[in-house]
Amino acid sequence: MAEKTEKKKSSYISASESRKITRFNRRVTRKLENERADAGKDPSLYTTKMKDENNVVEFDNVCTYFFTDVGTVKAVDGINFSIPKHATVGVVGESGCGKSVTSLSLMQLLQRPSGQTVGGEIRLNLGDGTAYNIVNTPNSIMETIRGNKISMIFQEPMTSLNPVFRIGAQVDEVTKLHNPEMSDEDVKARTLEMLDLVGIANKEGVYNMYPHELSGGMRQRICIAIALACSPTLIIADEPTTALDVTIQAQILDLLQNLKDKIGSSIMLITHDLGVVAGMADYVVVMYAGRVVEKGTADDIFHHPMHPYTIGLMRSKPVVGKKVEALYNIPGSVPNPVDMPQYCYFRDRCEMRKPECDGVYPPEIKVSDTHFVSCYCYKDQGEIQGYPSSVDVNTLL
Repeated sequence: MAEKTEKKKSSYISASESRKITRFNRRVTRKLENERADAGKDPSLYTTKMKDENNVVEFDNVCTYFFTDVGTVKAVDGINFSIPKHATVGVVGESGCGKSVTSLSLMQLLQRPSGQTVGGEIRLNLGDGTAYNIVNTPNSIMETIRGNKISMIFQEPMTSLNPVFRIGAQVDEVTKLHNPEMSDEDVKARTLEMLDLVGIANKEGVYNMYPHELSGGMRQRICIAIALACSPTLIIADEPTTALDVTIQAQILDLLQNLKDKIGSSIMLITHDLGVVAGMADYVVVMYAGRVVEKGTADDIFHHPMHPYTIGLMRSKPVVGKKVEALYNIPGSVPNPVDMPQYCYFRDRCEMRKPECDGVYPPEIKVSDTHFVSCYCYKDQGEIQGYPSSVDVNTLL
């Protein structure tokens, strides 16, 4: 009975506490929005340089928080990884680990003012020796980047397209927005070229159709055509095959891979399907509870997984020809995102737990030139690169 009472107290927020949180959120978000507006007045505040010119995007200790009525949710908390040119980087992890929030932070499509990138840098390579820090980039500049330098294929093709506009008008819009000098005839020709590129045979007919007249696979091809209309340097594919059957999934993934090579883009592939990642990705980033726990080449992650969470993910996938009574299930549950612990977030679910795991969150350890893991089990097997840095929201005021 005492345990139930204690549990109820821990999850209960009084009216006065709720008002206090609301006032705090209002002050923080107002200050962050004002700082964003001020940064737009001075290009030096959002212009920077890449650490490595061979990367398209670099995430450097990025922290994206949501200021909610029950507290601050640290959806992405100190992540570090890069997307090299002409490469496919797979971002994997269970639902709620921060994959989509990472991509939305890069596109500046967070639901503001409650959702804010409060720390770190997201560097976008402009190809001329300079880069934009997306965290501070004003909306007027972002409008020239979205759909032009960075495009996104959303995970639900059924709802990504506007049901009241014809397909042609929706694809035309992207080209017109970023190429205002093009004539209507040139824009239509470009759209028909893109429809042909994504494998739509009846391109003239589809150009004049509405979304409801197309199948799920056809709609996803249209979404890909919209994303590729301006030949972006980075394509973000947010679970692009979730709503499709297995046969169409394979076609869409082959299409993405071929188109990436044709236009020389990089792909950030967000998924929880390890099979998709194994078939497409050059590099893999494994996320858990808003942090990167392991990253490396696809060979590193699939043939030499090191972090207990990655090993659990590998064990939980079905294997053809292997009969088991039940698939492996990682025990326990993810910590409360409003009140994350100071120790390793996976500690309470880990089968490889050590005494050091009760201390501070583990550092990122370099075990090879391409393989990095955040786990105390490997502290003597590699070089410590640094600790993820969380932002104390009280310092934002």
